[in-house]
This record gives sequence, C-alpha cells and structure tokens, in this order.
Amino acid sequence: MTEPTKILLDESELPTHWYNIIPDLPAPPPPVLHPGTLEPVGPDDLMPLFPIDLILQEVSPESYIEIPEEIREIYRLWRPSPMYRARRLERELDTPARIYYKYEGVSPAGSHKPNTAVAQAYYNAKAGIRKLTTETGAGQWGSALALACQMFGLECEVWQVAASFDQKPYRGSMMRAWGATIHSSPSEVTNAGRAILEQDPDSPGSLGIAISEAVEVAATNADTNYSLGSVLNHVLLHQTVIGQEAAAQLAKVGETPDIIIGCTGGGSNFSGLSFPFIREKLAGNINPTIRAVEPAACPSITKGEYRYDFGDTIGMTPLIKMHTLGHSFVPDPIHAGGLRYHGMSPLVSHLCELGLMEAVAIGQVECFEAAIRFARSEGIIPAPEPTHAIAAAMREADLCRESGEEKVVLIALCGHGHFDMGAYDTFLAGELSDYEFPAEAMGEALEKVPVVG
Repeated sequence: MTEPTKILLDESELPTHWYNIIPDLPAPPPPVLHPGTLEPVGPDDLMPLFPIDLILQEVSPESYIEIPEEIREIYRLWRPSPMYRARRLERELDTPARIYYKYEGVSPAGSHKPNTAVAQAYYNAKAGIRKLTTETGAGQWGSALALACQMFGLECEVWQVAASFDQKPYRGSMMRAWGATIHSSPSEVTNAGRAILEQDPDSPGSLGIAISEAVEVAATNADTNYSLGSVLNHVLLHQTVIGQEAAAQLAKVGETPDIIIGCTGGGSNFSGLSFPFIREKLAGNINPTIRAVEPAACPSITKGEYRYDFGDTIGMTPLIKMHTLGHSFVPDPIHAGGLRYHGMSPLVSHLCELGLMEAVAIGQVECFEAAIRFARSEGIIPAPEPTHAIAAAMREADLCRESGEEKVVLIALCGHGHFDMGAYDTFLAGELSDYEFPAEAMGEALEKVPVVG
C-alpha cells in the first residue's frame, strides 16, 4: 500500500480542548508586572483591554480548557487542517529526511491566525463589547480578526505597520471586504501615532508602534477592547489545535518527529505547533529538538536580552519578561512583516530559558531561495514568514543527506503567500537583499528598557 502524501483528519477528530502548557512546566513563568508599582498585575488591571474569560485563560492553572461549541462550529469551516509529506521536496533535496508540513493556509484568511481570532471575538461578543482594535504586521492577523468580528457582529479597527501597509495592499482590501477600518501605522488618528510621526515623518512603523495606537483607542473607550494576535498566553493557548491535530496525523502514519521547526515573531504559530509535542517531551514519551526560526533583521531570541520590557513602543502595556531588542527598536522593513516584533512571547522566552527549545536566525534572501524551491516542488507559494521554517528544514535535510541519517522533520507552514507576490517579484528580479542587524540601534533601545529588580 502506498503511504499517503496528504494526511487528513475528519471533523470528529477536531480537538475539543485547548492545551495549556504552563501547569506542565518545571517552573512557572515570571509574572506580568504593573509598570507603576512593579507588582504582579491582577484581573482588574487588564479589564480595560480584555474580557474576563480571556484574562482567566491567561492565568489558568488548568491543563485543558474546553473549546465552546460556537467556536468549534466555525473551526469546522477549515479544521482539521491538512498535513503533507513533502515527497517532491525530499527528492529535490536528495535527502533521506522525511519532511512533513502542517498547512494552515486553508483557513478563510489564509493563515493560522483565525484559530485565536475567532476565539477572541467570541469571548468579547459574549462580554457585550461593541468593537475590537488591533495591530497587524503583514496583515495576516488583521484580516483574521476582521473575519472573526464579522462572524460575531463586532466592529474592527486595525493599525497596520506602514511598511507592510504599502507592500501588501490587498491585505487591506481583504480587511475592508470583511468590514474593518484600517490605518497605516504610525497614523494621525492617535496621540501615539502623531508623536512618532513628529519624530520621524517617514517612519516605516513597527508592531510595537501599532500596538500603542490600538491600545490607546481601546483604553479610552468603554465599549471597545483590544485584541492581540500573538505573544500572550491565551493567544498561544488557542493555537494549540494545530499541534494536537499534527500529533494525531503523524500517529496515523506511524511517525514520531525528531525535529520540530516553526517561524517565530511573537510566538503563536511556533507555540501552536510545538506545545503539544513539548508536553510529550516533558512526560518522557518523545525527545524531539524544538527549533524556533526568526529573521536575522529582528532576532529577539538570539540577539535580544531576557528582561522585563513593554510590549509596545510608547510604554502603555504592562511589563512582561521576554527576550527583547528594546521596545523602541524599529526593525528594518523585511518582507516577513509578521515577524517584525521587538520582543518574543514571554512563554516562549521562558521555554528557552528552561532549555526546552532552541532558536536560530536566518536572513531573508536564504528564506526566499528556500521558498522558491518549495513552491516549485510542492506547489504551494508560502507567505514570507514560514519561509524561515522552510529554510531551516532544508538546512536539516542537507545535514541528513551528508550523514545518511533518516530524521523526521515537522514544520509549520502557517500561511500562503498569495498577497505577498510583490516580495517574490523583488526576489526574482534579483533585488532582494539582507539587512545587517543594527546592533548599535538595539543597544540604544535597550538603554530605554525599565530596570526591574
């Protein structure tokens, strides 16, 4: 019998619960601190931005949290998502490695982001909220939240990082088609945006700046909440449907991963794939290498410092302990806009400190070279973000070819690149270049980070 290339689950195998990794960790992550008192924040501190259900999920001691049927009903539009064995790529690379990819580009928004957008819109609608504000880099998150808000009757207002707003105009078209209002960030709409533009009228923007703008509007309107597409614990929690499905799909073909690879900006896609496998690693059932891949132009894990910092540029958020390049750091305008964040999820950062995972940084030229080889063998044109995971997987495949080792490599292909063709045109024209990491700019930004403890 021929082994399958496409591994599917049916609707009855859709996960019923999200997995919370925190109770299984050997040490709890550091608390989130109030920037004024430096004391751990409580639910009341977060109520101006989030509904109580999400706040409770953020600090839940439970290993599994049931997914409401209203959310699962919407998940069924595209979940369970498919997994593929990359046989044509394996032949192209002449490698004994067996490469599998979990494909999240089948969602209506074309990425993994609706897994949490739908959940967040549901809980906000349940709490009587009228509108959600958010930031977005490449537009994957903004379009996912616009879709989710439409499904639950909420208004949606999005600040998109200026560099990506210009690079990816059809992401904006998608958001507007689903009823959202969208601004290029920094904008003239908020005090935070105006302050940045006064300092730098040509600012390319950053996720930190866009967060400041979205938080400002949410914090000053009682009927409006803020929604974040990565970084926070409850966001990573919602994404664990990916890894739970992936584990079930690999079990169907009798495979156990030797290495699990995901691109990493704020951490949600990487966490969604890896956390259910880390659970099994902590239990002693498997022992895969868990590898995060970040852009060389914005390498928060591999170059940043592990310390308390603001999640936004202006300093409106609580202080979270994470790997950070400094909240005022503005990354170069690489095409992987969803990975241009100055910090890393505090939970992913904590896992790094515990030695449960590792990280590498790769430049965008190598990533696009890998993307073209992948597209020409597997047929799917990946978004710029998961090209980082593809490039790292190809490095691993080359090592397997040289050593003859038959490793099982699992990667997260978190979205398609149909709205990123301008980036591919630039690459194919030979005009794409790598940015040299500005260590001096990071040093200046880190000097502005609060000193805690």
